[in-house]
Amino acid sequence: SLKKRVGSYFNRDSQMTGKLLVRVKKIADIRHTVTSSELDARLLENNLIKEHQPRYNIQLKDDKTFPWICIKKEPFPRVFPTRNVVHDGSEYYGPYASVKLMNVLLELIRQLYPLRTCKLNLTQSNIEKKKFRVCLQYHIGNCKGPCVGFQSKEEYDAGIGEIRQIIRGNTHQVILRLKELMQEYSAAMEFEKAHIVKEKLELLEGYRSKSTIVNPKISNVDVFSYVDDDRSAYLNYLRVVNGAIVQVHTVEVKKKLDEAPADILAHVITGLRLRFGSDSTEIIVPFDPEMDLPGVSFHIPQRGDKKELLDLSQRNATYYRLEKMKQLQLVDPERHSKRVMEQLRKDLRMQEQPVHIECFDNSNIQGKHAVAAMVCFRNAKPDKKEYRHFNIRTVEGPDDFASMEEIVYRRYKRLLEENKPLPQLIVIDGGKGQLNAALKSLEKLNLRGKITLIGIAKKLEEIYFPNDPYPIYLDKTSESLKIIQHLRDEAHRFGITHHRKKRQNETLTTELTSIPGIGPVIAEKLLKEFKSVKRIREAGPEELTRIIGKAKAEVVVKALKM
Repeated sequence: SLKKRVGSYFNRDSQMTGKLLVRVKKIADIRHTVTSSELDARLLENNLIKEHQPRYNIQLKDDKTFPWICIKKEPFPRVFPTRNVVHDGSEYYGPYASVKLMNVLLELIRQLYPLRTCKLNLTQSNIEKKKFRVCLQYHIGNCKGPCVGFQSKEEYDAGIGEIRQIIRGNTHQVILRLKELMQEYSAAMEFEKAHIVKEKLELLEGYRSKSTIVNPKISNVDVFSYVDDDRSAYLNYLRVVNGAIVQVHTVEVKKKLDEAPADILAHVITGLRLRFGSDSTEIIVPFDPEMDLPGVSFHIPQRGDKKELLDLSQRNATYYRLEKMKQLQLVDPERHSKRVMEQLRKDLRMQEQPVHIECFDNSNIQGKHAVAAMVCFRNAKPDKKEYRHFNIRTVEGPDDFASMEEIVYRRYKRLLEENKPLPQLIVIDGGKGQLNAALKSLEKLNLRGKITLIGIAKKLEEIYFPNDPYPIYLDKTSESLKIIQHLRDEAHRFGITHHRKKRQNETLTTELTSIPGIGPVIAEKLLKEFKSVKRIREAGPEELTRIIGKAKAEVVVKALKM
């Protein structure tokens, strides 16, 4: 947990060493970058430490880097590990945070495909002139002797093609082959060899060959992403140098005059490139910034490695915005609530902010134990003192529409009689049927048009308005929809709790009142004292006699002990 890990440095109760206290005192800012995996996180850490050489970080300060697998650009290519990426047309795969995993992969490749390890220049003319002789690797079966023409270039290149697929992660056929080999060793009672193959399988199944954090195919590129809301825009910048991310920065831009996204993006691109001294000739962007930079091209990727870099940048901008929202909610909750209510007002086309919201839901099982619930939100927060339960009085059988009409009428008739303030928004849990039932009650009380009334259907989260056959669909990630969903879920939870309690009490009372001579009053006394029928059954005659008398106690004991 990154939050707990960082928070531990600011815990007064923690036993910190002197040098750690000095480090904490020197902290000026805390930032984080979102990556796709733990491997990418480690690789990004490696790149940033090498770029910035932090004073207190003693790890990874040497000139070493993570290893790669290289398929050399040459006749009869070699496959070998390296820590230096040379741009000579060779293919590099990785980098690998686990050297053990890379070595297992290389060993597996050598077992499956005998390859040359020598540095000879195996051109066709040199082979024809018989300049070379086979070495020890040929005699022990690790090489098929392409240097003397024992293996054709076509056969060798076919093996290299399969090796590329394995390194890229397309290992399905190899895994099947290893599983068969493991079974063969087990059947032959060679369990040590089977265990070695099993370890290779486990590593191979968890193998990932690709990282967006370090990719030698992408060099000297700037990446910009854009996320916004009504007040601000958030832009993330990734700087890629020699195939590695060496700079990550996110900025917030306050909107003043409803600036277009292209204008904001162009402004930030100019500022950040100047600030970080970028001279890259390619910029990856989510949309055209409508600007010209001499010698610079803009690219909007649709797929591939560059699209993954853009998606990574987009995630960082999104998380940065969410963190800002959380901080605002903690530091200034009133401002956060006003912003949420203003957004809800706009989305629902209301005349005033919904400071006071009430939501209704009803619950029954085939018409029995029919109850309803109303929850109240003030300033976009639950006001639990105003929650209310309703027992349905006038409706018999499973009629949700009539039940909704009854409870809405009772609620606002009482508020009018007591001269209490009415809500600005009423939310009905249900579709058009429940919404129209609630509308009838408001019409009876002459409240139609004075309170905004909406219904939310569960299936697709549609928002219905009275007398409008077409629903509206709010953005699934919008705060407005989240508030309405919270209201709906809270009303459902509150109503279900009351429904279960009523059903349980009625079940218990029925079991007691079915005893001849025991009525509701006696049953209630017993339940109030013992809480359940099980405890009544376990109680002795003396305890029962103390509460309901000797005669009644004998009847209860006889009935419950049978």
